[in-house]
Amino acid sequence: MHTPHGSAPLTSLANKAKAAMRRLERKVPSTCAVCHQWPSQRICQACAAHFAQPRPRCQRCAINVPAGVDICGACVLNPPAVDHCYAAVDYAYPWADVLHGFKFGSDPGWASSLAQLMYSMPWVEPALDAAHVLLPIPLAPERLRERGYNQAALLAQALSARKTDCGTLLRLHWTPPQSGLNRAQRLRNLQGAFVVNPKHAAQLAGQHVLLVDDVMTTGATLDAAAHTLRAAGVATVSALVLARTGVD
Repeated sequence: MHTPHGSAPLTSLANKAKAAMRRLERKVPSTCAVCHQWPSQRICQACAAHFAQPRPRCQRCAINVPAGVDICGACVLNPPAVDHCYAAVDYAYPWADVLHGFKFGSDPGWASSLAQLMYSMPWVEPALDAAHVLLPIPLAPERLRERGYNQAALLAQALSARKTDCGTLLRLHWTPPQSGLNRAQRLRNLQGAFVVNPKHAAQLAGQHVLLVDDVMTTGATLDAAAHTLRAAGVATVSALVLARTGVD
């Protein structure tokens, strides 16, 4: 079939226009990602109010607990390495889909809206105020090159750019996928994964550190990071995550 002269340049221009429109939609979304009402922010106030109600959570692992319970039975028997853990929402509809787009959809523009959602929880502002420094859970260098950004770092910077430090807690190597592993297996998977930058180690002595991550499942990643920080002399290690699964 004969291709009309100039069709290739036109196709290229059309593709560029579509790509530009997608980038614009990420920056200035026209509809809520949940209810699709227009015009709106990425998450409209009505959906945030409906799907992000504060829930009673264990103070040590942030799993859902009955009202009046401070620490779940699992944390009483086996206290985690973090002193306190805070979660904004459950890893369920609609947040599971939103987080998938944030992490794997090449859409770092989600960070601001999701950090605002986290900040709306009554326990987040006091946790941020109490921390001397926010340390996002780092990605392995291979994963960072693949994804192009660290979603935990973007959340931390959106929560408090002044307190966020992305150069102190380092991840030495890539670890196999954690999905499908129990807590003990995940902990073994993460042995030796984290290290404190020797240049910054002295600054951590006696500090209150707030670890920041996007999703918490068993807490093995946070535990491994917390053990590394305690070995460096950190006095208090807390954790703040956007979403908490129901798996423990």
